[in-house]
Amino acid sequence: MNGRTRAVLPPRSVVLDTDGVLLDSATVHAAAWKVAFDACLSARSRYGEEQPPFDADAEYRRFVDGRSRYDGAQALLAARGITLPAGAPGDPPGRDTVWGVAARKEQVFVRLLGAKGVPTFADAGPALDALRAAHLPRAAVSASRHARALLRASGLYQLLTVVVDGQDVARLGLAGKPAPALFLHAAALLGIRPGATAVVEDALAGVRAARRGGFGLVVGLDRTPDGHSTDALRAQGADLVVHDLATLVRTVWGESE
Repeated sequence: MNGRTRAVLPPRSVVLDTDGVLLDSATVHAAAWKVAFDACLSARSRYGEEQPPFDADAEYRRFVDGRSRYDGAQALLAARGITLPAGAPGDPPGRDTVWGVAARKEQVFVRLLGAKGVPTFADAGPALDALRAAHLPRAAVSASRHARALLRASGLYQLLTVVVDGQDVARLGLAGKPAPALFLHAAALLGIRPGATAVVEDALAGVRAARRGGFGLVVGLDRTPDGHSTDALRAQGADLVVHDLATLVRTVWGESE
Protein backbone atom coordinates (compact mmCIF):
# COMPACT_ATOMS: atom_id res chain seq x y z
CA MET A 1 0.00 0.00 0.00
CA ASN A 2 1.24 3.49 -0.89
CA GLY A 3 -0.41 6.83 -0.29
CA ARG A 4 -0.46 10.48 0.61
CA THR A 5 -2.22 12.36 3.40
CA ARG A 6 -4.41 14.80 1.50
CA ALA A 7 -7.88 13.36 2.03
CA VAL A 8 -10.14 13.48 5.07
CA LEU A 9 -11.29 9.92 5.80
CA PRO A 10 -13.50 8.06 5.60
CA PRO A 11 -15.50 9.00 2.47
CA ARG A 12 -19.28 8.59 2.57
CA SER A 13 -19.68 7.00 -0.87
CA VAL A 14 -17.59 5.15 -3.45
CA VAL A 15 -17.34 5.37 -7.23
CA LEU A 16 -15.52 2.41 -8.78
CA ASP A 17 -14.30 2.00 -12.31
CA THR A 18 -15.61 -1.22 -13.86
CA ASP A 19 -12.96 -2.42 -16.30
CA GLY A 20 -9.92 -3.57 -14.35
CA VAL A 21 -11.43 -2.85 -10.92
CA LEU A 22 -14.58 -4.99 -10.73
CA LEU A 23 -14.34 -7.01 -13.94
CA ASP A 24 -11.24 -8.43 -15.62
CA SER A 25 -12.41 -6.86 -18.86
CA ALA A 26 -9.34 -4.64 -19.29
CA THR A 27 -7.39 -7.62 -20.64
CA VAL A 28 -10.12 -8.29 -23.19
CA HIS A 29 -10.21 -4.61 -24.20
CA ALA A 30 -6.41 -4.59 -24.54
CA ALA A 31 -6.45 -7.71 -26.72
CA ALA A 32 -9.11 -6.20 -28.99
CA TRP A 33 -7.19 -2.93 -29.26
CA LYS A 34 -4.05 -4.84 -30.24
CA VAL A 35 -5.81 -6.44 -33.19
CA ALA A 36 -7.24 -3.09 -34.30
CA PHE A 37 -4.06 -1.06 -33.84
CA ASP A 38 -1.71 -3.66 -35.30
CA ALA A 39 -3.77 -3.74 -38.50
CA CYS A 40 -3.55 0.05 -38.75
CA LEU A 41 0.16 0.13 -37.86
CA SER A 42 0.99 -2.61 -40.36
CA ALA A 43 -0.69 -0.56 -43.07
CA ARG A 44 1.45 2.45 -42.13
CA SER A 45 4.58 0.27 -42.35
CA ARG A 46 3.59 -0.79 -45.84
CA TYR A 47 3.46 2.90 -46.76
CA GLY A 48 7.07 3.29 -45.60
CA GLU A 49 6.34 4.52 -42.05
CA GLU A 50 7.99 1.98 -39.77
CA GLN A 51 5.67 1.33 -36.82
CA PRO A 52 6.30 -1.34 -34.16
CA PRO A 53 3.31 -3.38 -32.98
CA PHE A 54 0.99 -1.99 -30.32
CA ASP A 55 2.15 -2.68 -26.74
CA ALA A 56 -0.97 -4.11 -25.09
CA ASP A 57 0.45 -3.38 -21.64
CA ALA A 58 2.37 -0.09 -21.53
CA GLU A 59 0.66 1.72 -24.42
CA TYR A 60 -2.75 0.42 -23.45
CA ARG A 61 -2.40 1.76 -19.91
CA ARG A 62 -0.89 5.08 -20.98
CA PHE A 63 -3.07 6.03 -23.93
CA VAL A 64 -6.21 3.89 -24.10
CA ASP A 65 -7.30 2.49 -20.73
CA GLY A 66 -10.33 4.30 -19.31
CA ARG A 67 -11.05 6.35 -22.43
CA SER A 68 -13.89 6.06 -24.92
CA ARG A 69 -13.16 4.06 -28.07
CA TYR A 70 -12.72 7.16 -30.24
CA ASP A 71 -10.61 9.02 -27.68
CA GLY A 72 -8.43 5.97 -27.09
CA ALA A 73 -7.83 5.44 -30.80
CA GLN A 74 -7.05 9.12 -31.32
CA ALA A 75 -4.66 9.26 -28.36
CA LEU A 76 -2.59 6.28 -29.50
CA LEU A 77 -2.44 7.42 -33.11
CA ALA A 78 -1.37 10.91 -32.06
CA ALA A 79 1.34 9.45 -29.81
CA ARG A 80 2.63 7.45 -32.78
CA GLY A 81 2.62 10.55 -35.01
CA ILE A 82 -0.15 9.15 -37.23
CA THR A 83 -2.80 11.52 -38.56
CA LEU A 84 -6.02 9.97 -39.83
CA PRO A 85 -9.27 11.71 -40.72
CA ALA A 86 -11.82 11.43 -37.93
CA GLY A 87 -14.44 9.82 -40.15
CA ALA A 88 -17.89 9.19 -38.71
CA PRO A 89 -19.36 6.91 -36.01
CA GLY A 90 -20.85 4.67 -38.69
CA ASP A 91 -17.52 3.92 -40.39
CA PRO A 92 -17.03 0.17 -40.88
CA PRO A 93 -14.16 -1.73 -39.24
CA GLY A 94 -10.90 -1.23 -41.09
CA ARG A 95 -11.73 2.07 -42.80
CA ASP A 96 -8.68 4.35 -42.70
CA THR A 97 -10.21 6.74 -40.19
CA VAL A 98 -10.09 7.07 -36.41
CA TRP A 99 -13.67 5.81 -36.23
CA GLY A 100 -12.71 2.90 -38.50
CA VAL A 101 -9.97 1.84 -36.07
CA ALA A 102 -12.41 2.18 -33.16
CA ALA A 103 -15.00 0.12 -35.05
CA ARG A 104 -12.50 -2.70 -35.64
CA LYS A 105 -11.73 -2.73 -31.92
CA GLU A 106 -15.46 -2.99 -31.11
CA GLN A 107 -15.90 -5.82 -33.61
CA VAL A 108 -13.04 -7.82 -32.11
CA PHE A 109 -14.13 -7.06 -28.53
CA VAL A 110 -17.64 -8.39 -29.15
CA ARG A 111 -16.19 -11.52 -30.74
CA LEU A 112 -13.90 -12.11 -27.76
CA LEU A 113 -16.80 -11.60 -25.36
CA GLY A 114 -18.78 -14.27 -27.16
CA ALA A 115 -15.86 -16.69 -27.11
CA LYS A 116 -14.49 -16.16 -23.60
CA GLY A 117 -16.77 -13.89 -21.59
CA VAL A 118 -15.36 -11.61 -18.88
CA PRO A 119 -14.33 -12.95 -15.46
CA THR A 120 -15.08 -11.11 -12.22
CA PHE A 121 -12.22 -10.33 -9.87
CA ALA A 122 -12.52 -12.53 -6.79
CA ASP A 123 -12.35 -9.59 -4.40
CA ALA A 124 -15.06 -7.52 -6.12
CA GLY A 125 -18.16 -9.18 -4.68
CA PRO A 126 -16.90 -9.40 -1.07
CA ALA A 127 -15.72 -5.78 -1.16
CA LEU A 128 -19.06 -4.52 -2.49
CA ASP A 129 -20.84 -6.61 0.16
CA ALA A 130 -18.71 -4.99 2.88
CA LEU A 131 -19.39 -1.51 1.53
CA ARG A 132 -23.10 -2.24 1.38
CA ALA A 133 -23.05 -3.53 4.95
CA ALA A 134 -21.40 -0.25 5.97
CA HIS A 135 -24.30 1.63 4.28
CA LEU A 136 -22.01 3.32 1.76
CA PRO A 137 -23.61 4.17 -1.60
CA ARG A 138 -21.72 2.47 -4.43
CA ALA A 139 -21.47 3.43 -8.11
CA ALA A 140 -19.75 1.60 -10.96
CA VAL A 141 -18.71 3.62 -14.01
CA SER A 142 -17.29 2.75 -17.40
CA ALA A 143 -16.78 4.34 -20.80
CA SER A 144 -17.81 1.00 -22.35
CA ARG A 145 -21.35 0.53 -23.68
CA HIS A 146 -21.16 -3.10 -22.56
CA ALA A 147 -20.50 -2.43 -18.87
CA ARG A 148 -24.07 -2.56 -17.54
CA ALA A 149 -24.80 -5.86 -19.29
CA LEU A 150 -21.51 -7.36 -18.12
CA LEU A 151 -22.14 -6.30 -14.53
CA ARG A 152 -25.58 -7.93 -14.66
CA ALA A 153 -24.09 -11.14 -16.05
CA SER A 154 -21.40 -11.13 -13.35
CA GLY A 155 -23.88 -10.91 -10.48
CA LEU A 156 -22.37 -7.65 -9.22
CA TYR A 157 -25.11 -5.38 -10.52
CA GLN A 158 -27.41 -5.95 -7.55
CA LEU A 159 -24.60 -4.96 -5.16
CA LEU A 160 -24.38 -1.49 -6.71
CA THR A 161 -26.48 1.59 -6.04
CA VAL A 162 -25.83 3.22 -9.42
CA VAL A 163 -24.25 2.17 -12.74
CA VAL A 164 -23.14 4.68 -15.39
CA ASP A 165 -21.78 3.24 -18.63
CA GLY A 166 -20.94 4.24 -22.19
CA GLN A 167 -24.59 4.34 -23.22
CA ASP A 168 -25.20 7.01 -20.57
CA VAL A 169 -22.06 8.85 -21.68
CA ALA A 170 -23.38 9.02 -25.27
CA ARG A 171 -26.93 9.92 -24.23
CA LEU A 172 -25.85 12.72 -21.89
CA GLY A 173 -22.88 13.93 -23.93
CA LEU A 174 -20.45 13.46 -21.04
CA ALA A 175 -16.83 14.26 -21.81
CA GLY A 176 -14.51 11.26 -21.59
CA LYS A 177 -11.64 10.76 -19.19
CA PRO A 178 -9.40 12.48 -18.21
CA ALA A 179 -12.34 14.90 -17.88
CA PRO A 180 -14.17 14.19 -14.60
CA ALA A 181 -17.72 14.28 -16.03
CA LEU A 182 -18.36 10.54 -15.70
CA PHE A 183 -17.39 10.48 -12.03
CA LEU A 184 -19.20 13.71 -11.22
CA HIS A 185 -22.41 12.38 -12.78
CA ALA A 186 -22.15 9.17 -10.73
CA ALA A 187 -21.59 11.14 -7.52
CA ALA A 188 -24.60 13.33 -8.29
CA LEU A 189 -26.76 10.22 -8.74
CA LEU A 190 -25.51 8.93 -5.40
CA GLY A 191 -26.42 12.24 -3.80
CA ILE A 192 -23.02 12.67 -2.16
CA ARG A 193 -20.71 15.61 -2.93
CA PRO A 194 -17.40 14.75 -4.65
CA GLY A 195 -15.36 15.91 -1.66
CA ALA A 196 -16.99 13.20 0.47
CA THR A 197 -16.64 10.48 -2.20
CA ALA A 198 -13.83 8.05 -2.98
CA VAL A 199 -12.97 7.06 -6.56
CA VAL A 200 -11.25 3.73 -7.24
CA GLU A 201 -9.42 3.52 -10.57
CA ASP A 202 -6.81 1.35 -12.25
CA ALA A 203 -6.39 3.63 -15.28
CA LEU A 204 -4.05 6.62 -15.38
CA ALA A 205 -6.64 8.71 -17.22
CA GLY A 206 -9.20 7.78 -14.58
CA VAL A 207 -6.94 8.87 -11.72
CA ARG A 208 -6.37 12.21 -13.46
CA ALA A 209 -10.12 12.59 -13.94
CA ALA A 210 -10.87 11.92 -10.28
CA ARG A 211 -8.23 14.42 -9.18
CA ARG A 212 -9.66 17.06 -11.52
CA GLY A 213 -13.13 16.38 -10.18
CA GLY A 214 -12.12 17.29 -6.63
CA PHE A 215 -12.92 13.89 -5.11
CA GLY A 216 -12.08 13.46 -1.47
CA LEU A 217 -10.05 10.28 -1.92
CA VAL A 218 -8.48 9.11 -5.18
CA VAL A 219 -7.47 5.46 -4.98
CA GLY A 220 -5.24 3.81 -7.54
CA LEU A 221 -5.70 0.04 -7.89
CA ASP A 222 -2.60 -1.69 -9.20
CA ARG A 223 -3.45 -5.30 -10.05
CA THR A 224 -0.23 -5.92 -11.98
CA PRO A 225 1.67 -8.95 -10.60
CA ASP A 226 4.84 -6.96 -9.94
CA GLY A 227 3.18 -3.68 -8.97
CA HIS A 228 4.74 -1.82 -11.87
CA SER A 229 1.83 0.62 -12.22
CA THR A 230 2.04 1.93 -8.65
CA ASP A 231 4.45 4.81 -9.29
CA ALA A 232 2.54 5.94 -12.37
CA LEU A 233 -0.77 5.93 -10.49
CA ARG A 234 0.75 8.02 -7.71
CA ALA A 235 2.31 10.40 -10.23
CA GLN A 236 -1.13 11.01 -11.77
CA GLY A 237 -2.55 12.01 -8.39
CA ALA A 238 -3.62 8.90 -6.47
CA ASP A 239 -3.77 9.57 -2.73
CA LEU A 240 -3.57 5.86 -2.01
CA VAL A 241 -2.47 2.87 -4.09
CA VAL A 242 -3.59 -0.65 -3.16
CA HIS A 243 -3.25 -3.99 -4.88
CA ASP A 244 -6.69 -5.42 -4.07
CA LEU A 245 -10.11 -4.22 -2.95
CA ALA A 246 -9.96 -6.09 0.36
CA THR A 247 -7.00 -3.93 1.42
CA LEU A 248 -8.87 -0.82 0.35
CA VAL A 249 -11.95 -1.64 2.43
CA ARG A 250 -9.90 -2.50 5.52
CA THR A 251 -7.64 0.53 5.21
CA VAL A 252 -10.23 3.20 4.52
CA TRP A 253 -13.37 1.97 6.28
CA GLY A 254 -11.93 -0.43 8.83
CA GLU A 255 -14.03 -3.35 7.57
CA SER A 256 -12.92 -6.74 6.39
CA GLU A 257 -14.39 -8.19 3.26
